[in-house]
Amino acid sequence: MAFLPLTAIIVDEYDPAIEFFVDALGFDLAEDSPAVTTGSGQPKRWVVVRPPGGQTGILLARAEGEEQAAAVGHQVAGRVGFFLQVDDFDAAYQRMSGAGVRFLEAPRDEPYGRVVVFLDIAGNRWDLLGPAA
Repeated sequence: MAFLPLTAIIVDEYDPAIEFFVDALGFDLAEDSPAVTTGSGQPKRWVVVRPPGGQTGILLARAEGEEQAAAVGHQVAGRVGFFLQVDDFDAAYQRMSGAGVRFLEAPRDEPYGRVVVFLDIAGNRWDLLGPAA
């Protein structure tokens, strides 16, 4: 058996990223623990968020150094690299819109379902996906 427990998103700061994922996207804060101090001497945290009931979490990793800072928002070279599947597309879209999530287009229908592209706090592109109409 194999599974993917975590993926990482590089962010500028922990707390605004937690606020975005928990308050705007409705994710659960699964863990927020101190971690070993980094080579730069900055305190580090182990911060994991996940959709309610989800198995895979997202490690919110604060950028360290110029190379990582340059990757914030560009982790997948401007492509949609993250996908949030919801049962009730319209409710999720309305909640996220009300929370200030930036959508890049109007929702559209595709053969695989309802979809709209949005940006996370770091500037990464996501698809919000719902069932086909």
